[in-house]
Amino acid sequence: MVYGPQIKIAATYMRGGTSKGVFFKLADLPFAAQQPGPARDRLMLRVIGSPDPYGKQTDGMGGATSSTSKVVILDKSLRPEHDVDYLFGQVSIDQAFVDWSGNCGNLTAAVGAFAINQGLVAAERIPANGMCEVRIWQANIEKTIIAKIPMSNGQVQETGDFELDGVTFPAAEIQVAFLDPAADDGESASSSMFPTGNVVDDFEVPGFGRLQATFINAGIPTIFVNAKDIGYSGTELQSAINENAAALERFETLRAYGAVKMGLIQSIEEAAARQHTPKIAFVAPSADYVASSGKTIRKDDIDLLVRALSMGKLHHAMMGTAAVAIAAAAAVPGTLVNLAAGGGERQQVVFGHPSGTLRVGAEAQCIDGQWTVTKAIMSRSARVLMDGWVYVPAEQI
Repeated sequence: MVYGPQIKIAATYMRGGTSKGVFFKLADLPFAAQQPGPARDRLMLRVIGSPDPYGKQTDGMGGATSSTSKVVILDKSLRPEHDVDYLFGQVSIDQAFVDWSGNCGNLTAAVGAFAINQGLVAAERIPANGMCEVRIWQANIEKTIIAKIPMSNGQVQETGDFELDGVTFPAAEIQVAFLDPAADDGESASSSMFPTGNVVDDFEVPGFGRLQATFINAGIPTIFVNAKDIGYSGTELQSAINENAAALERFETLRAYGAVKMGLIQSIEEAAARQHTPKIAFVAPSADYVASSGKTIRKDDIDLLVRALSMGKLHHAMMGTAAVAIAAAAAVPGTLVNLAAGGGERQQVVFGHPSGTLRVGAEAQCIDGQWTVTKAIMSRSARVLMDGWVYVPAEQI
């Protein structure tokens, strides 16, 4: 058999928040991959190096973790008052599957810079110095995000002194605002931010019994439970959970039953084909602990503890979209997140995660008995790691 040469595709490898991913302009993709479908999925899997039964993604750009097995496709937006359309794909490591069901809040921080650098933002909207406001349409969840990108002498400013726990080196601060982040597009059985209609529910899960949970659709569908109810303290680091296969299996059961409760799937079996959403997180009141970097996090410096799982593993820090869910839930009195933080009305919280701390804020209001969040805000950083071409065998497309 004669094999053809590899094809090359323009791509940029970027860090956004505590994640990394391969960024593409839609027009640079092979024609067959410019539309959703099997050809696009095959291409993204091959770029990242999946499925890999060894779990290493050695033959691709992936980093063998949920935080580094990601792709982004951007296009100039035709929507009024928007600059760029942003589509995110979470690539499974060991299965031939790309999940397009949700957003990546961390990589959102890199979207604005990529859009500016690639000419997807109108020149007249880009200041030589100061902040460039990039208006992003998040195509996965059909929401608007505003990113404020620092500019210096006509170039995106990537260096700076902003420190983000979970990222080794400081960089320029990027402010990201998620507008109206609650679900309203049919993603859940209910169009409410709380799909069950309650801020706290009791539900039965095999292996756990009856649990309390807050089900929320804000940023990304998320299921919050109390750490103590599932046998944890909330101070756990990755090894405490990710090296315990039985614990991971129990969390997946919890996620599947929660997804049914939220109306995201109709049966437990469907959860296997929806790995990216919903997320599972557990919360606890603030406590002293030592972060994965060795830094001591003190009880008095945080409002609560949160640990979250992504793609079946405890995240090393916090997913950006889950941080939006945390901000939204904390702003609504009576949710498990709000109660863990001490209760009452709150517009912002500082939570402790495995790598350190993060401050998030949200504006919530109750109208006709229904809670909604108009805006969730956080700071992230991003930078280009590599710019050029990614190569894939032609027969893989």
